[in-house]
Amino acid sequence: MSTTAGNDPLTAGLSAVPVQHEDKSKVSLRFADVAGLCYATVGVHPCSAMTFEKYEQGPDALLSALRDLALKTKTAGTAAAYGEFGLDYDRLHYADKDTQIKYFRKQLDIAVEVQLPLFLHSRAAAEDFEAILKERLDELPKRGCVHSFTGTLDEMKNIVDMGFDVGINGCSLKTEENVQVVREVPLKRLQIETDGPWCEMRPSHASAKYLKDAPQLPKAVKKEKWTVDNMVKGRNEPCTIPNVAYAIANIKGISVEEVCEAAWNNSIKMFGLGEK
Repeated sequence: MSTTAGNDPLTAGLSAVPVQHEDKSKVSLRFADVAGLCYATVGVHPCSAMTFEKYEQGPDALLSALRDLALKTKTAGTAAAYGEFGLDYDRLHYADKDTQIKYFRKQLDIAVEVQLPLFLHSRAAAEDFEAILKERLDELPKRGCVHSFTGTLDEMKNIVDMGFDVGINGCSLKTEENVQVVREVPLKRLQIETDGPWCEMRPSHASAKYLKDAPQLPKAVKKEKWTVDNMVKGRNEPCTIPNVAYAIANIKGISVEEVCEAAWNNSIKMFGLGEK
């Protein structure tokens, strides 16, 4: 569900539409509206937190614009969540801890007002991430999903105990430790994703041995050689998501149908996505 459109602060988390500046939000939301099966999220990724400080009209103007955009697109039915936002201490060269924390809190203020589910990012920042969320839990009844989860077993349990779902993709299944964590994710808190174009599943990952019965994917070719029967190399397209489901099913020792049913129901319950 989470994709990004460059570094534009108003569209971080909206879509990978190759246009510039403010027009990206308009194009992304129009795409979601016209396509019918696509939805947007509104928010600023922690690695882009410095854009608040650098915004020409000042941080408060950007926060206000985000609030207005979230409210407008929630009403229109094109925005399904507020995010992707949170904390990322693996990439502090983009934004220092204090700046990330400051605008994580300020975006939570928006999320509380807008009352959309949250689409959250946490990387190597579990202690601060959990503490800040716990301060606002009573104001966030819709909770949300901590996507692309790569944390420890204890971190996963803490997220689940707070009522959040856990998003699993290829990055969540790289190592044997990751596999052990995914084995323990409750089905009632499971969501699956590709995080395309990132987080593809690779033969070198621990997940590879759990894909023996997964359906064969279309051939991936360079973009110059693309046809309707092929994927484009490096894009981790939506059609790869069954591999995530098959890996989880084999890790847990259950049917892929159980995994898909749980992930579908959890996603619909949390985000709506046009289904009752």
